[in-house]
Amino acid sequence: MQLRKLFVPGLISLALLSGCSLFSSEEDVVKMSPLPKVENQFSPEKAWKTSVGDGIGEFYSNLHPAAQDGVVYAADRFGKVKAVDANSGKEVWSVNLAEKTGFFSANRPALLSGGVTVSGGHVYVGSEKAQVYALNTSDGTTAWQTRVAGEALSRPVVSDGVVLVHTSNGQLQALDENSGAVKWTVNLDMPTLSLRGESAPVVAYGAAVVGGDNGRVSAVLLNQGQMIWQQRISQAVGATEIDRLGDVDVTPVVVNGVVYALAWNGNLTALDLRSGQIMWKRELGSVNDFIVDAGRIYLVDQSDRVLALSADGGVTLWTQNDLLHRNLTAPALFNGYLVVGDSEGYMHWIDTTNGLFVAQQEVDSSGFRTEPVVANDKLLIQAKDGTLYAITR
Repeated sequence: MQLRKLFVPGLISLALLSGCSLFSSEEDVVKMSPLPKVENQFSPEKAWKTSVGDGIGEFYSNLHPAAQDGVVYAADRFGKVKAVDANSGKEVWSVNLAEKTGFFSANRPALLSGGVTVSGGHVYVGSEKAQVYALNTSDGTTAWQTRVAGEALSRPVVSDGVVLVHTSNGQLQALDENSGAVKWTVNLDMPTLSLRGESAPVVAYGAAVVGGDNGRVSAVLLNQGQMIWQQRISQAVGATEIDRLGDVDVTPVVVNGVVYALAWNGNLTALDLRSGQIMWKRELGSVNDFIVDAGRIYLVDQSDRVLALSADGGVTLWTQNDLLHRNLTAPALFNGYLVVGDSEGYMHWIDTTNGLFVAQQEVDSSGFRTEPVVANDKLLIQAKDGTLYAITR
């Protein structure tokens, strides 16, 4: 069997693969939970909305907005990148990275998929065509464009003069922040079959820490690209190929010298940053990014349970089970509340102390795939049809 990337929308519906036995029976098909009834304690409001091209549709994508210095940047899959004023939503500039093919021909879509990241004077975004773009924040012109080792599905990460890109074929590459030149490449290895998506790295104390499709977490020296340590947090076990998937597609979180990492069919694991040794682990799985804040871990698991755990041992503090299989986004912390979006376009506001709902808001009928992003006094979220919303409390 050739190496393949498998897209699992909402981690439930599966693409068919020739020659692979994925489901054992009809019992494996699950149903989305009905929309819970919530008595709103407050009414979140839409401060503004704006269209950013055609969005992502039903394609896998990690595109989500980013904000800096009062400007919000967002992109669609076709190639449109747009900057808008964070207060009003009015356009500052807009560019299209689609390939121009001629006067009478339709442009070839750029297939943007990883980003948006903004740092310093550049906006960074990657594509399924193995391109990474750096655009000037002032006007959207291209500062540089670099071909990388594979599809750039995760967001670029900028630190210490380099742009880190984790490609779909298991390569971690560092690009020069000013020129886009490849400075080093590390091979993280790939299994035969994996989920579609990659972990974005996190940078701490001169190291880039990243999850891999091989079930391992790796720490790499940022200035040299030299491997420091690798630690497996997921084992390939189970009767089917899906059961044996062990991807670590979630961005690790580093707090006080501890690396928190989460695998799809594995464990939530706390590792020592210096040595990579396991400090504790808890059997949980997800491909959604998670939050570590004030001694707590907030996450959405494979079944769309929302959980709060203690950061010093992974003990469950509360569980919210009323959103099962609603294909939730990763969570965001906003004004003291935990906020998630779902595939039907609702946003759910949860009390961080007890896991109870405090508000619910219908925002966009096309639904959400990527997490809300906090930008000062606003919560930004981009729908699958490309509409970008700014929500206030």
